[in-house]
Amino acid sequence: MSKGQNFWDKEYSDSKNFSLSAEPAEDLLKFTRWLERSYGRQFLNPTINVLDLGCGNGRNLIYLAKKYGCRGTGYDLSAVAIKQAKEASLQLPLTFMARTIAGGFDLSGNSFDLVLDMMTSHYLSREDREFLRSEIVRILKPGGRLMYKTFLLDEDINARRMIREYPGGEENSYVHPTIGDVEHVSTEEEIIKFFENNFEIEKIEKTGKHILHGKAGKRRSLIAYLQKKY
Repeated sequence: MSKGQNFWDKEYSDSKNFSLSAEPAEDLLKFTRWLERSYGRQFLNPTINVLDLGCGNGRNLIYLAKKYGCRGTGYDLSAVAIKQAKEASLQLPLTFMARTIAGGFDLSGNSFDLVLDMMTSHYLSREDREFLRSEIVRILKPGGRLMYKTFLLDEDINARRMIREYPGGEENSYVHPTIGDVEHVSTEEEIIKFFENNFEIEKIEKTGKHILHGKAGKRRSLIAYLQKKY
């Protein structure tokens, strides 16, 4: 069992470090509101198939299934989280599996309409992130969407301190002092270059406070709405 898996199993059993919730993430709700404003229910209906990478207790897929009738598959490293997801999703058209998101997926090409990668793939090495990108491109239908959220390095004093004090062996990475796994933190430019060959970037939103009076605010993150090129 990896350090990260052990940490998240304990966290989902009895949360000590994070405020875990069964409610859908606010970032997902904002994304669905944007989709509805832009396209109506074209991408939110019972024909839509969703893959959630790092699904945790399944809260986001469960919301999409209950509200819009979406089908879906969720992967998470924590067996405890997956057990909770399965128990909470009885009778819903959802499948959950405890597994890493590194390596290939036993999923058909062009079979998903939407992929969620929300604060998950930053745990992977550069090589694994690149392979994951190729798998996302493979399984997404042309015009399918990726909602991507990750840590943002730009103007984040805390991230730069972590990189300096707990170097992770890869540029702009650190060993998380609590979780024990390596995390990568990206610049906006890096994220754009990483996706631009395969995806149209529809929207980018940056969260977290900027530097104020020379002091760091909250950790910064970047959320991107991406569409696979036709």
